[in-house]
Amino acid sequence: MTSGEFEGWSTLDKRTLAVTAVMTTGAAVGAAIPTTAAIVGGGAKFWVALAWVVAGGLVLVAGGVLADLFYWKGVRYRLTPERLETAFTLVFRSRKSLQRERIRNVDLTANPLHRLFGVAVVTIGTGSHESGGQGRIKLNPVSRAEAERLRAELLRRAESVETDADAPLAELDRSWIRYAPMSFLTPALGLAAGGGLMQVSEWAGLQKGLIDWVIGLFRGIPLVVAILILLAIAMLVGLIGALGLWVEMWWNYRLDREAGGTLRVRRGLFTTRSISIEERRMRGIDLVEPLGNRISGAARVDAIATGMRQSDDKDKTDYHTLLPAAPVATANRVAAAVLREPVSPTEAVRLTGHPRAARGRLLRWWVGSVVVLLAVFALLGFLLTDVLLVIGAALGVVLLPASVLLALDAYRNLGHGITGRYLVGRHGTVRRSTFALERDGVIGWTVKQSIFQRRKGLLTVVATTAAGAGAYSVYDAGEEQGLLFAEESVPELLTPFLERA
Repeated sequence: MTSGEFEGWSTLDKRTLAVTAVMTTGAAVGAAIPTTAAIVGGGAKFWVALAWVVAGGLVLVAGGVLADLFYWKGVRYRLTPERLETAFTLVFRSRKSLQRERIRNVDLTANPLHRLFGVAVVTIGTGSHESGGQGRIKLNPVSRAEAERLRAELLRRAESVETDADAPLAELDRSWIRYAPMSFLTPALGLAAGGGLMQVSEWAGLQKGLIDWVIGLFRGIPLVVAILILLAIAMLVGLIGALGLWVEMWWNYRLDREAGGTLRVRRGLFTTRSISIEERRMRGIDLVEPLGNRISGAARVDAIATGMRQSDDKDKTDYHTLLPAAPVATANRVAAAVLREPVSPTEAVRLTGHPRAARGRLLRWWVGSVVVLLAVFALLGFLLTDVLLVIGAALGVVLLPASVLLALDAYRNLGHGITGRYLVGRHGTVRRSTFALERDGVIGWTVKQSIFQRRKGLLTVVATTAAGAGAYSVYDAGEEQGLLFAEESVPELLTPFLERA
């Protein structure tokens, strides 16, 4: 590397070393307790176990800081009028650049340690789904002021939109927290907590004692009552977890429309997030109503936009969510404001229902799924233990009527329609989705028809688009009904492929 080769380039913030040191120290301390208990349980003396754990912790912290120092010294970046470029110049060399005109999102994230040290992680993306992350650059971390400067510079466009920067499209209403427990996340968190407790007790060699203590606690109580009490405790733990998770994700939530035509979502209590979406990339919205939220009259709003960053296995952030679960009237109002429409298309349209044959198909699918599950319990009960037969019978009493109700609800939710610039479709019961997609954003149609649909005169039409999920389906429409809907939504796109009687 020549001395002048990287003149004018910037480095990452050196405070990243302090962040790494604190983070690895916390990880080392967290791992030290069960590790020390395991070593002592194996017969070693306490001071010997402590010495090994402390030595391992020091190696972990030193290794983490050294690796971060290596990364910090090697990374450079610069912003030119045409491109954003990064380079790594130690041991091996690599360079990456993004054309500024292709940049679609600039997201800022700061966890509690980042906020303590005044830094933030900036993720810049083109929205393309290239392998190896070629369409994305991450600067981890830079100063908070530098992060805001990069976001403003990279999202600046020549065109300007007259807006009132002081008037948000939506702000947090603390009463929305009541919708947090109304999801399948609540029991999932409760069961996960129970499983985690059992795993930790096993690591510490205390699992048998924990099981004996629970058995002794419920001695003399009927088994069914004991199971119900344990489930109630799990639900209570899940409820607390769901409320805590909601507060962490959505505290300080605010949705703004900024000058230049950018929608910006800011949220988070401990880890703050700032997500930007260009309005010119918006192609519609998706009104999502999970069953629990729908029962309580709530819905969330997701963006359908081109160039949206997608979450991966390491990053669970919902980059497309514009509004958390809120009253349906609020969701429709925010959807209309985002799309610059007087009324949300999901509210303005009168949806056309689907043929009764679709109801029969849904009934067969839902009830058949439950019958298969009960058959598995019956088979295992005959082969292993009668307890599974009892559990299967109890599940049948609950699940068979529930499957019929869910199938009928799914049929009532099927529908499609056209209003102004948008085509609208609805489907689902456990998770009802009502999407409004710009007709100009549809680049193709796919018509699907299984052998069972063909016998009943049904088909599924799929609108293909470069935005959002890439495909939005209208399920189990009548053959003529579905084809006419597709033809009317985007005239001439499907017409050359139709045969008329």
